[in-house]
Amino acid sequence: MIRLLYVVSHPIQYQAPLLRLIAAQPDIRLRVLFLRKPDGTLDPGFGRAVSWDVPLLEGYDHALFDYAALGREVWGADVVWLHGWQGWEMKVALLAVRMLGRPVLMRGENWDGAMPDGPGWRGVVKRAALRALFGLCQGFLAIGGRNAQYYTRLGVPPDRVFSMPYAVDNDFFARHAAAAPPNLRARLGLPEERQVVLYAGKFSRRKHPHTLLAAWRKVFPSPGGRPILLFVGDGELAAELAAAAEEDVHFLGFRNQTEMPALYALADVFVLAAEREAWGLAINEAMASGTAVIASTQCGAAHDLVDEQVGAVVPPGDVEALAEALRRVLPRAQELGEQARRRIESWDFGADLRGLEQALERVTNRPRGSA
Repeated sequence: MIRLLYVVSHPIQYQAPLLRLIAAQPDIRLRVLFLRKPDGTLDPGFGRAVSWDVPLLEGYDHALFDYAALGREVWGADVVWLHGWQGWEMKVALLAVRMLGRPVLMRGENWDGAMPDGPGWRGVVKRAALRALFGLCQGFLAIGGRNAQYYTRLGVPPDRVFSMPYAVDNDFFARHAAAAPPNLRARLGLPEERQVVLYAGKFSRRKHPHTLLAAWRKVFPSPGGRPILLFVGDGELAAELAAAAEEDVHFLGFRNQTEMPALYALADVFVLAAEREAWGLAINEAMASGTAVIASTQCGAAHDLVDEQVGAVVPPGDVEALAEALRRVLPRAQELGEQARRRIESWDFGADLRGLEQALERVTNRPRGSA
């Protein structure tokens, strides 16, 4: 059995089912250390307190990070998996792991489109620092293709990079989407027989909900029979968006995890035109719910999951390009949504588990199942 210690910032709703799956493996003993435990506290992006309605801490061993106990935790592990390297706690953990001679698996979100090195001497210094930091790690768990390229560009040998794709619980979204109540439109006050364009997430300028509103207006300038534009979420742009709203634009506010599959299923197309988006797991959620997707070129997920067969990819902040994508995608939304559902099926927790097991075998020199 391999004793795996995972250090991560906080309980994450997307990760909890994966951690339960890993903990259930007979040859992995998982322990998770959280730097903080913010469940039910203020989420700055949403601008409100968030308490997720799915279990975050069930089904696996976990504790809060404690500097005094860090050495004991690391000593009791065969491999330490770190989620990113930002912040002093992660850097201290990395140094402690190396001092105690344990192999490190790193799983970060960086890629050049979302987190560029920067120009001039700052970029040179950053690249040098990252090369030194990556030299302390024995394996890298790539969340997608662009993330894998980021590591190899900075000198990581390709055979030390293992695919552990950013995924959501596909079965959860597919199951709840199929079970959506037939009267959901009426309950939400939405007209029947109208297509729906959905934005779901934080109302931040970087994620461009205002660009979607402008593009939708460009394609459908007149009320009466046009698709509904549905905003789900909250955040800094909430008041600005509401003030600019008009007929056929609806705001549902923040909706919790168990409510989202039905809303994705209700929509004909989901749009995330964000800039510098490390991944964009809402794209996975929409696809698993059978919904076509329009994503920006700066969403990490777009490069692995989105193309003209499931939706469209557009530059971030480009009203004209987003408007044209809406024109192309909406008439084929049902067909594209079905193709999206099929594509995401293999981008799942099973693929994550396989990638993690390959990495563990490599860094421990123990074939899976060996004593």
